[in-house]
Amino acid sequence: MSTLVRNEPQRIHPHRFIMWIAIGSIVMMFAGMTSAYIVKKNQGNWLAIELPVVFWYSTAVILVSSVTMYLANTALKAGKTSFYKTLITITAILGVVFISMQWEGFKDLETRGIALIGPQSNSASSFLFVITGLHMLHVLGGVIALIVTFFRSFWGQEGQTNLVPTQIVATYWHFVDVLWIYLFIFYQLIA
Repeated sequence: MSTLVRNEPQRIHPHRFIMWIAIGSIVMMFAGMTSAYIVKKNQGNWLAIELPVVFWYSTAVILVSSVTMYLANTALKAGKTSFYKTLITITAILGVVFISMQWEGFKDLETRGIALIGPQSNSASSFLFVITGLHMLHVLGGVIALIVTFFRSFWGQEGQTNLVPTQIVATYWHFVDVLWIYLFIFYQLIA
């Protein structure tokens, strides 16, 4: 006699589902802003802005932070809690370094006489400030999520680690990494 085995569809965790909805919304927001950038650029009176050199370094920093986030997630899955805590801390620190470097890039533009906002600004510099600034806010949100996840790892009982929060934070972190790479390439090719 044969037994009928019913394959239940695997359900996505509700928090993961919400994360993907949020990522989709963020993608649409940045797609809209970069589209508006292109439209405005083609209307004339556009200032060609050379990106600050520190943006290149910040790109390397966020790429390294994505690697440390991947390794943190892998360490947690392997049960290496102390290594996980070290790596997630490094990832958060690299996120703060990224934001600081971006801010230094804005200061460099101001030093070169490129006003980012206000009556002296050009649409090009204002777009750069708004788009990059919004990305910095999303990275800051990721840093806060990393810190919360880090502290939760201390409060959990040994051997009862919930991987879902770290996996969700890792997904978001990799997303803001890819988003910056997109923006950086966009600035290089379109600006």
